[in-house]
Amino acid sequence: MAQRRLASPPMSEELGALCIVLHGHLPYVLHHGSYPHGEAWLFEAAAETYLPILDMVGECALLKARPALTIGLTPVLLEQLSHDRFKAGFAEYLTERSERAAADRKEFERTNALHFAHLAGQWEKWYQDRLAHFDRIKRDIPAEFAQRFREGHIQILTSNATHAYMPLLLNDQSIAAQLAAGTAVSEQRLGVKPRGMWLPECAYRPQWDHWLPSVLYDNARNRPGLELFIANAGITHFFVDTHLITGGQAMGTLENGNFHGVNDAQVHWDTRRGWRDVLEPTGVVSWPEKPRCFAFGRHPRVSEQVWSGSIGYPGNGVYLEFHKKHNERGLRYWKVTNNKAGLGEKDPYYPDDIAAKVFEHAQHFCNVVREVLREHRDRTGRQGVCVAPFDAELFGHWWFEGPRFLRDVVLTLANDRSVKLLTSEEALYHHPPDKVMRLPEGSWGEKGNHSVWINDRNRWMWEMEYRAENRMLKLLHELPWRNNEVIRGLMQRAGRQLLLLQASDWPFVVHSNGAVDYGIQRFSGHATNFDRATLMAEEVAAGRELSAIRKTELQEMDQHDSIFPNIDLSWWM
Repeated sequence: MAQRRLASPPMSEELGALCIVLHGHLPYVLHHGSYPHGEAWLFEAAAETYLPILDMVGECALLKARPALTIGLTPVLLEQLSHDRFKAGFAEYLTERSERAAADRKEFERTNALHFAHLAGQWEKWYQDRLAHFDRIKRDIPAEFAQRFREGHIQILTSNATHAYMPLLLNDQSIAAQLAAGTAVSEQRLGVKPRGMWLPECAYRPQWDHWLPSVLYDNARNRPGLELFIANAGITHFFVDTHLITGGQAMGTLENGNFHGVNDAQVHWDTRRGWRDVLEPTGVVSWPEKPRCFAFGRHPRVSEQVWSGSIGYPGNGVYLEFHKKHNERGLRYWKVTNNKAGLGEKDPYYPDDIAAKVFEHAQHFCNVVREVLREHRDRTGRQGVCVAPFDAELFGHWWFEGPRFLRDVVLTLANDRSVKLLTSEEALYHHPPDKVMRLPEGSWGEKGNHSVWINDRNRWMWEMEYRAENRMLKLLHELPWRNNEVIRGLMQRAGRQLLLLQASDWPFVVHSNGAVDYGIQRFSGHATNFDRATLMAEEVAAGRELSAIRKTELQEMDQHDSIFPNIDLSWWM
């Protein structure tokens, strides 16, 4: 893969900052299947992404190079990584992988495939090392991330509870509940309260005076902008896709903490301020006023160096091929070779080829960052903030060499005075935004709108979700849950199921054909359990005792969905 060579700037030239943002998320899968969809997703991500990233952060710290990564760990992910089922199952998974590698090695030795035998031996040690690392941190991945946070090496982002697609939720109470649950879980599991958040799917909506629900209902209503709920949850900043910044409407400027309104004409003559530039974080409002939270935009050119299917580094021929495996659920022994080649045309993987290529790509990436920041400075006279957000699972899981790439980027920029690696919270402090905008509605999905998450294939999900939202609010106002412990417990279960069915993952996998049957099964299961819990609450309120069947349903519900144990019904009030 050819990459244009970019010249490095003089070491004394200060151009701005780079924020690398890794969004770690998986839907709730514990007790809901194993392979190909279910717990295997979580075990693979923990082995190939979360532990390697912790390793990389520790290695950089030992080398006196501060990583300054901004890492999102969604509350539903934190809950799973803290669960006893995960801790036991993950250790079993790592042991099984190591044993499988050992069996492969013997098979390859028997057939005289010595290079493959060597690779299998490396996999055997690799999984053994992961298990040793897991045991060394007392099987508590969230605690290890929290420790790195307290040491100042990284920043951790929160999110809403289950990665709900907030712009499409029907009621303001549902948005507030998702955020309240999410921030409470993050603080409980990490011991610190994150001040930044990852908007699920980077999906944002400003205030609309005549907002129309997407399905079922046609009554227009006033809906506050999502920035109001975000700020009320104690969050200071979030991230959006490029077009939400470039399509923003100027509302005002911030000078010494004071807000000054502007009109559209100022954008045209005040060009040195960097209006609508993705290298400039902005205050977010829905009408002219002082902002309470701020947004960073994804830089497209910098980001595509990694995620692009055509020019992205992971598609280089020397890297490990993700899709080709040895036997069912087997290990990977082949390289990309050519990203357009069929799986039968893949050549063996050669680990000795990796270090030089990773270093080359890290240098190219840093030079691209320098160039876009230099162009911004030349255009505006200002230092910019370049934000490169990615799904964390890209690094290590999808792109096996990704954590090494991040390490080389960190080490490269550690002694570079032209670009400063900063967390997003540090970027807000060192590069305080002086612009305020109303952002348009949108996401980082295909077409930049909501069409991935609501379309003809998954619209029925939103019809069920809207009915569930309204039923939850209705019963919370009608039933005596405050004074009846049994009813309160049943409504807490209903709240848990509502949070779980609101995950954006279920409509996504249906739309993308990634795991259609699994997505439908999971969404429908949570919707069914929600109905069961609310019906039981009504029965108890009417003076009826729960039948044996009802009690069995409750037991199964609790066993399958043992997450968010501290549901607070006031979150929906």
